[in-house]
Amino acid sequence: MPELPEVEVTRRRIESSLVGRTITSVRTTKASYFFLTPPRELAARLTGRRVAALTRHGKYLIAELDDASRLLLHLGMTGQLFTASARSVRLLTSTRGGALTPEAQGAFEPDAHTHLMLTFDDAAEDVLFRDVRKFGKVLWIARGANDPRLTKLGPDALGVTAGLLHDATRGRKAAIKTVLLDQGVLAGVGNIYADEALFRAAIRPKRAAKSLTRKECERLAEAIRAVLERSIETGGSSISDYVQPDGSDGAYQNERKVYARAGEACLTCASKIVRIVLGARSTHYCPKCQR
Repeated sequence: MPELPEVEVTRRRIESSLVGRTITSVRTTKASYFFLTPPRELAARLTGRRVAALTRHGKYLIAELDDASRLLLHLGMTGQLFTASARSVRLLTSTRGGALTPEAQGAFEPDAHTHLMLTFDDAAEDVLFRDVRKFGKVLWIARGANDPRLTKLGPDALGVTAGLLHDATRGRKAAIKTVLLDQGVLAGVGNIYADEALFRAAIRPKRAAKSLTRKECERLAEAIRAVLERSIETGGSSISDYVQPDGSDGAYQNERKVYARAGEACLTCASKIVRIVLGARSTHYCPKCQR
């Protein structure tokens, strides 16, 4: 699932393809749970509108429109937001075969999983939102209105502080990994970066949150910011479906210390990485480095 770094990379890379442009055509697939705003209404609300800004909070992208309404986008588990010229095997597997070599790949051709296509007045390339599993979401929010999907979010994880973590963990019996995944506590951290941050901070994921000391909260806050910033710098993690808006892969998956490395040697101490399940989520840690 795309987490904060993947969404932030997407925002930065696709911003110039959205901001300042006026939408002239909105093409969608039929109504489904992907569309929180029905396709026909979505087309009516967006057509003729200029995108004034593109922001992000946690895992949500927010396109601010020139009439002060907003378009909320969430990539879900397999969502891909990209420009029409993007090239990637990750985009072509369902339509032209994942065995194609890069040289054989042409520009993306919209398929049944391409649920939203925006065309603009300058005749430059379209912006497309594709999602095989349709767990992504598209919602139009009227001027002056809000939505619980945003109001229930905690502070953005890039700004996490020791004080915030310390306050959020007091009295919490839940595992610290579970608390980090609570978007109402901290917006944007998901499974990959929770595991990686806890390893960097030398804290076991199943520790009771309330047991963390102030010093450990300081280490963990620094670790969360560090792994998120490094992932953004490297373009995010392309483990499954995620691609950058031009179709290229991220590279942070090559720097993982524990996530999805069960049974492999810890890169610090050579102990075997352990996998457990916490709150129905796969969780990975080093039993020697993390306490």
